[in-house]
Amino acid sequence: MAAYKHTNSKGAVYYLHSKLVTLRGNKQQRIFYFAKDERPDDAVEELPEGYGVQENVRNGFCTLKKLNKENKK
Repeated sequence: MAAYKHTNSKGAVYYLHSKLVTLRGNKQQRIFYFAKDERPDDAVEELPEGYGVQENVRNGFCTLKKLNKENKK
């Protein structure tokens, strides 16, 4: 399974991953994160519905951001 790949404005490639984490109170929540290496066990093939990639202007690191109705592409 190939992870979703995003190239930022500085030319660095980031791969999207997801995993289930346990919060306080034993509540489980799925988190999404970008990494410079591809981790096959946690790889996500495409962006989740309603989310887009946001890039930090200063360092170029990528995060997921929930899109509102005006920003959907």
